This record gives sequence, C-alpha cells and structure tokens, in this order.
Amino acid sequence: MFDEEAFNKFLIDNNVVGFFETPIILKSGRQSYWYANCRTLSNTFENLDKLADYVISFAKQEDLEFDYVYGVPEGASKLAVVVNYKLGLSNPAQKIIIGRGKPKEHGVAKDKYFIGNVKEGDKVLVLEDVTTTGGSLLSAVKQLREAKVNIVGAVGLVNRMEKDEHGRSVEDVMHQNQVPYYAIGNALRLLPFAREKYQPAAGIVQQVEQEFQKYGVKLLNW
Repeated sequence: MFDEEAFNKFLIDNNVVGFFETPIILKSGRQSYWYANCRTLSNTFENLDKLADYVISFAKQEDLEFDYVYGVPEGASKLAVVVNYKLGLSNPAQKIIIGRGKPKEHGVAKDKYFIGNVKEGDKVLVLEDVTTTGGSLLSAVKQLREAKVNIVGAVGLVNRMEKDEHGRSVEDVMHQNQVPYYAIGNALRLLPFAREKYQPAAGIVQQVEQEFQKYGVKLLNW
C-alpha cells in the first residue's frame, strides 16, 4: 500500500521543497518565497524508480484503472515512461506514450501532440509533477481529448494548494472538466517538514504565510 509518510520524507530528503531568500516568479505569474521542484528527482534512475513505485502504489490505493500513464510535457515525461516500463514488466503489451513539448504544426491529434500508438478509447491516467493553478494539466487534458481517449483521472506529485484568479483550486478546475484529481503530496503537509529541515528566517516564514492567506486553499498551519 501507499505510504504517505515515507513519500513525504522522500521528497524532503531530496530537497524537492524549500525556500528562497529572494522570491521567484512562478509559471502562473505569482511571486513565491518557496518552491516545489520535482524535476531534481529525474536526475538519477534510482530516484525515478522509487518515485514510480510511489505513483503505482498510490494509483492502486485509489483503485485507478488505466491502460497507461501520460506525463504532462515536460515535467512528468520521464517519470511516466518509467511507470509504464515497470508496469510493462508484467504486461508486455504495455504502451509508452510521450507528449511532444512543441506540437507538430500539422496532422491529427494523436500524431500532433503525442509520440506513440494513441488510440481512441484508451484509458489514460494523466501525471503532473507540481500543480499550482492547473493550467499545464488542463492543456494536456484538452490535447488528450482531441485524441478521443478516456481520461480516468489526473495525479499531481505535489499540489501547491493554491486557488486561481477565479478562486478555484486545481481540484475544482479538474472537476469542472470532468476529470477526478488526486494529489500524492501537498504543500500544507510538506512545508512544515521543509521548515524544520532548513530553518528559514522569520521574515521568509511570514512571507510564505502571507502567500497562503492570499492564494491558499487553506491557511498554512506550521
């Protein structure tokens, strides 16, 4: 079964979540004093292998049935390949589908957006590394729907637990698009562990608290 405590420790031990002394601008356009960067986990096969096991065990725990995992380009592409490979060890017919970072200008959806044998009716589990307002995830969902596949759910490794400009969480956005959303890890659980590890200055802690007051789905309770 999926072990949430071990998963959170794995992320913290590998510096996935931490703090900035000088804020950065996120893809969403927001300023932030903390980060969630899962791409560091794709630098070695050892970490990708462990991460894939967590994804597989989480999907089993949630009773998610799918033909293959599709990683949102390009943040979750490597991980999705490893997940599908590991599933293929007991299923030689397992598909491995990769999304194009830059779609082809011409062609039907299954060739325009994807590399691999995408077929109408495929049951697909979409995988994202970090979700903030869900923009990249929603874009991938729309591309998959052009290919007429059946999206059984979307999984984020880390949910930043923020609302978009309309006050919607990622879960709300996906629900409005008829896609169940699942977060394996989330900021409200991970940030207290990161604070304990890095001991950020009081000013940074206050800035992070203010971010959650402004954008958070819930207030951050250290």
